[in-house]
Amino acid sequence: MDSRSKEDFLDGQILLIDKPLGWSSFQAVNKLKWAIRSKFKLKKFKIGHAGTLDPLATGLLIICCGKFTKKIPELQGQVKEYTGTITLGATTPSYDLETEVDQTYPTEHITEALLNETLSQFIGDIEQRPPVFSALKKDGKRLYEYAREGKDVEIKTRTVNVSTFEITEMKLPELKFRIVCSKGTYIRSLAHDLGQALGSGGHLSELRRTKIGGYNVNTATDPNVFAENLLGKTTKS
Repeated sequence: MDSRSKEDFLDGQILLIDKPLGWSSFQAVNKLKWAIRSKFKLKKFKIGHAGTLDPLATGLLIICCGKFTKKIPELQGQVKEYTGTITLGATTPSYDLETEVDQTYPTEHITEALLNETLSQFIGDIEQRPPVFSALKKDGKRLYEYAREGKDVEIKTRTVNVSTFEITEMKLPELKFRIVCSKGTYIRSLAHDLGQALGSGGHLSELRRTKIGGYNVNTATDPNVFAENLLGKTTKS
């Protein structure tokens, strides 16, 4: 059972959630909001997350509630750590598994030496072009809306920082990785750009956010478990 009181949540809490696969960040926030409002019979309650995760990604989502929603901008700026899998030899329009493979490429020429040499291009301050299938806005409209309409749109590059990009396992066509990076870095774009730099396509096939600043997913809770602990009963997602 969660013994926190209504006042605890209203005064402010930082809640660490391990977002399940297939959930949107909005769904995870809504699950917690519903549980807290149900438990304490609250009509209004401030709650929000400090940095979204795509439905196809899992891992750490920081959710702030009550007066701690003021901390969201500060938390959004923290350095983030991710682990996951890049699949070489194929590209997708969204740079991940949200869309189907559109082109395939050879991978036979990729060696560990070539990989290590190529990775150095992606360390430090780098210029990155966000995916067209993203929620960024251009002229008041989200990029993925243009993409779904089949419209070409010019996307400007932006500077991000990647302090660590290591391959933890190489079993072609799959590469397991660990990345530490700044706010605003698109791991999907790194996957796509690495594939291109290797002379082969690449896309992100698995992603997990493991850290945000000093917060670690090891201490995070599944949103259904949070609701069960708070309400003292089993809840449905």
